[in-house]
Amino acid sequence: MPTSVLPFLMFQGQGSDALDFYLFVFPHSKIEHIERYQAGDSGAEGSIKLARFTLGEQSVLCTDSPIKHAFSFTPSFSFFVECASQDEVRRLGSLLKEGGAELMPVDHYGFSTLFTWVSDRFGVSWQLNCA
Repeated sequence: MPTSVLPFLMFQGQGSDALDFYLFVFPHSKIEHIERYQAGDSGAEGSIKLARFTLGEQSVLCTDSPIKHAFSFTPSFSFFVECASQDEVRRLGSLLKEGGAELMPVDHYGFSTLFTWVSDRFGVSWQLNCA
């Protein structure tokens, strides 16, 4: 039996910037643990070897891969965020899509009072919903 199942975000040199951004965007978020590559390690010195952080009540792992890959994030995986208000949907959507993309504009789509789907500047996809 698995002991845990967590989202794992693999960046390619932007992990620290992404982590700082997410901690800014989501109040009460925190870093639970962070380990950085040291001189002589396989990754760039100071980049994230492994970090565990919390957004809302969700723990997330991330790394800066020392191996360059021909792939990145895709909207087929996204974080689904239940927002407390329509203002929060708008605020988070505006912050997260800056430098990224708006996949579904803020609107009422029939399944919620307000919804938007955005991709941030790091390529991570976010669905923001106000029931």
